[in-house]
Amino acid sequence: MSDGRPRVLLAEDDRRLAGMLERLLSGEGYQVTVAFDGQRALHLAMTEAFDVLLFDRGLPAREGLEVLEALRARGNTVPALILSALGNPADRVEGLTRGAEDYLAKPFDIDELLARLAVLRRKSAAPTGGLKIPGGVLHPGRHEAVTDAGEVVVLSERETELLVMLARRPGQVFTRQELLETVFADADDTGVVDSYVHHLRRKLGRGCVLTVRGIGYGLGR
Repeated sequence: MSDGRPRVLLAEDDRRLAGMLERLLSGEGYQVTVAFDGQRALHLAMTEAFDVLLFDRGLPAREGLEVLEALRARGNTVPALILSALGNPADRVEGLTRGAEDYLAKPFDIDELLARLAVLRRKSAAPTGGLKIPGGVLHPGRHEAVTDAGEVVVLSERETELLVMLARRPGQVFTRQELLETVFADADDTGVVDSYVHHLRRKLGRGCVLTVRGIGYGLGR
């Protein structure tokens, strides 16, 4: 839950370094969430709202750039800074081409890290027009949708996350299992996906989510 401070997801398996960075960033006014492996980082990035991603490359379970690629494939556009001991030009180019906005080699200068994070934070805070959905516009940061008729529909956090995933990939059909693993990773029954689709349809109309029999769900048309 955000307390008004910009949120950073820090994925770093070196616990000593992670603790140092958490204390540093907290002292600079950030709200920091730490993940010690790539799978946890992926889950947090898909189920919570962050302003900046700060990822090590050499994460256990899933490598940092692999996690970032998975997030970009699912429509997650939160700006990302990669930290890595791999700092030659080819490594930097790889990081940038696989979805990172910035890349900083270890060991790094603290002031430079803070300056780069500030730039990414400004990009994240830039105003957007929201995500187009059938019959209106979704505003994820406000957990609400505004219909074409001007009605404001308040959504829960999970309803928002599910609709964001569909809206950022409007031509894609997701299986229930895919939606369960990314949006509802703390649940173990795909029935929860069906329940939240029902909630969205009740609030926004049946046309907001498309059912593809035998496959799953996509954004309505």
